[in-house]
Amino acid sequence: MSGFLPVSKKEMLELGIERFDFVYITGDAYVDHPSFGVAIISRVLEHNGFTVGIISQPDWRGDSDFMRFGKPKLGFLVTAGNIDSMVAHYTAAKKLRSEDAYSPGNKAGRRPDRAVTVYSRKLKQLYPDTPVLVGGLEASLRRFAHYDYWDDKVRPSVLVDSGADILMFGMGENCIIEIANLLRDGKKVSEITDVRGICYLTDPVNTPIGAAECPSFEQVCASKEMYAKACRIQYDQQDEVYGKTIIQRHGNKMLVQTPPPKALTTEELDEVYSLPYMRTYHPMYEKDGGVPAIEEVQFSITHNRGCFGFCNFCSIALHQGRRISVRSEESVLEEAKKLTEMPNFKGYIHDVGGPTANFRHTSCTKQLEHGLCKGRKCLAPTPCPNLEVDHTEYLDILRKLRALPKVKKVFIRSGIRYDYLIEDKDDEFMRELIKYHVSGQLKVAPEHCSAVVLDKMGKPHIEAYKKFQKKFYEITKQQGKEQYLVPYLMSSHPGSTLKDAVELALFLKENKIHPEQVQDFYPTPGTISTCMFYTELDPYTMEKVFVAKTSEEKSMQRVLLQYFMPKNQRRVIEALVKAGRRDLIGVTKDCLVKPDPQYIKEQAARQGKSQKASAKGKDKWQKGKPQKRR
Repeated sequence: MSGFLPVSKKEMLELGIERFDFVYITGDAYVDHPSFGVAIISRVLEHNGFTVGIISQPDWRGDSDFMRFGKPKLGFLVTAGNIDSMVAHYTAAKKLRSEDAYSPGNKAGRRPDRAVTVYSRKLKQLYPDTPVLVGGLEASLRRFAHYDYWDDKVRPSVLVDSGADILMFGMGENCIIEIANLLRDGKKVSEITDVRGICYLTDPVNTPIGAAECPSFEQVCASKEMYAKACRIQYDQQDEVYGKTIIQRHGNKMLVQTPPPKALTTEELDEVYSLPYMRTYHPMYEKDGGVPAIEEVQFSITHNRGCFGFCNFCSIALHQGRRISVRSEESVLEEAKKLTEMPNFKGYIHDVGGPTANFRHTSCTKQLEHGLCKGRKCLAPTPCPNLEVDHTEYLDILRKLRALPKVKKVFIRSGIRYDYLIEDKDDEFMRELIKYHVSGQLKVAPEHCSAVVLDKMGKPHIEAYKKFQKKFYEITKQQGKEQYLVPYLMSSHPGSTLKDAVELALFLKENKIHPEQVQDFYPTPGTISTCMFYTELDPYTMEKVFVAKTSEEKSMQRVLLQYFMPKNQRRVIEALVKAGRRDLIGVTKDCLVKPDPQYIKEQAARQGKSQKASAKGKDKWQKGKPQKRR
């Protein structure tokens, strides 16, 4: 056998398996690498004595793919893949993407829109009595009634939509093993209600006592205020220490979410990453040119999970959680050694990171007993006084990785929290980061410069970035290197007006930053920022929030961030005129854009026509007026 889990009936029979315990349906191509959720969950099940067959990207327009292995003993597992299927298919402008890195040959169209729902309904149609368990990012972030950007309306929980029996949210290793053992022991899927990290539907009479209740699906559809309140309740209870069961009524059923799963211990995480992954895509995709998504992660190492940075536009807090869990140094080094033994290893470890690369500890010891502070940020708008900053352990790991035979360079690409780094009184990590782990450019994410916008993003104010930028270039110069910061920037986030976009353009000009790419805010399911986008309310203050929603408003904010591009000249002028900043149109050093003679000519012509029309109308009115008698 190839070492991959079975993907065909032939492979199943070769292994002597008559029926799988679980059949796993995924919207991604099958890649057996620990950066892919399907690989982790299937290998964890296998490690615990369960058999698993993989059906990747089945043709949902027919039945045969779903029936490949027949009826499993315990149930079907369903995921859309590593990312939400709608995000995989559509840009922030709702335009269809032509490529899909998680599909063979980078070709789009291999999975349906709302894949979790489509796959689950198909399975329930074919095998109505077999448990269907859904998980992964798409299911996790759509577990409550949620605003759907592509439909521009509130949709019910994906559990209601899909007809599945159980929804697993967050990181599901312990959750799936607990459920698998219960099913193997003969427990009915309808009786599984006390596992952490799941959602299920029940009759209201069976609603658990003492739960935090969200406004119902019907209420959040009818009232944006109710939607905002529901969003806050959901986030306030996503802590493994104090998080309660959450309930939300959907028609004649009650959606019940049990408390969040506990973060894996270091020992548990080490075990997960020690499993026998093939670390590449299945050979069946070679004829199509492989699966592009493996390229960035094949020689990368994940050393942590979770993120206490808690940006409002990010899904990590509601999915992985804010609590940091880490692998041991030994586990990370062991994986690195495996990488160096791979035939296509060229000496470069592309990343040693996670959601945030430089988090190796909880933000403070208080949270170990009491949980993370409800409704507050560890780093924004300014660092919490209790914040404990320490890069010692991470730095030690990086040093040992650099010393491994065959390793030429170790990069850090998954994102450094500069606002955390700059609080470290010891600059040893920053010096070694710049000296050894940057490849000409270091990507960081200030996102904006306006304090109003940054507050809505849940990001630190721009002073933190300026402080980091100054120190970065000082150390870079001392080391005789030519390296640059590449800032991630976001346009049209809730709270950002055209005036704020002009402020950001001026900041970029002042700091000689010319971003090649700008990300429009993308309202993905479940985030606090998406709640603000839909409701135009801040769920934590219930204050009104400005939201740029029309394509014209978004376009103007986006081009201002790339004011220096000749192709944007006309649009930038229009944006500045609308913002009342004609003073920034000119040839002096303080201006953002040169005048466009053709634009001025067209505006004058329009103004002339407008004045003529106005005069004509006035003349017509005068003629129609009754004349005074003499």
